[in-house]
Amino acid sequence: MNFTETRLKGAFVIDLDRREDSRGYFARAFCQREFSERGLVPVVAQVNVAHSRRRGIIRGMHFQYPPHAEVKLVRATRGAIADVIVDLRPESPTYLQHVMVELTADSGRALYVPERFAHGCQAQVDDTEFTYQASTFYAPGFEGGLSPLDPRLTIAWPLPPQDLSPRDTGWQALNDAADELRRRMKA
Repeated sequence: MNFTETRLKGAFVIDLDRREDSRGYFARAFCQREFSERGLVPVVAQVNVAHSRRRGIIRGMHFQYPPHAEVKLVRATRGAIADVIVDLRPESPTYLQHVMVELTADSGRALYVPERFAHGCQAQVDDTEFTYQASTFYAPGFEGGLSPLDPRLTIAWPLPPQDLSPRDTGWQALNDAADELRRRMKA
């Protein structure tokens, strides 16, 4: 695997190191040792899968508050997504900044999402599926979210937004959630 840190410290794009021959290719998609050597969390408590029937569907921006903050490793398994993460660490110089990475099934590229980051994505083609490995179990009392359309996040989704869930449109605006977010996301 090839690890490239994004401009958000601790968040990595991970490309497959493919060994190709006439049959196709082989690549390691996850290795506890390689993650540990880079100081990344190598624990998988759950693996989740999501499917979007139509392009433009947005899911997010989701996170869990400490002490149940989770690391995610996200990969498109069919189609393509524009994957977005937002730094929610109040002490970080990149607090509330985001990066967007294209993840496609063809590339096998993954995005490592550190604890205390919000995560969301938009399907770029019809019939898209993605998986993510999560380092902790889902903890309903500690879930949080931000509207993926909140203008303060300045996310420029590549396609017009489609079919946001009532849950995702119901999150508080960042202006209203900022104090709680800072208080609950402290290291």
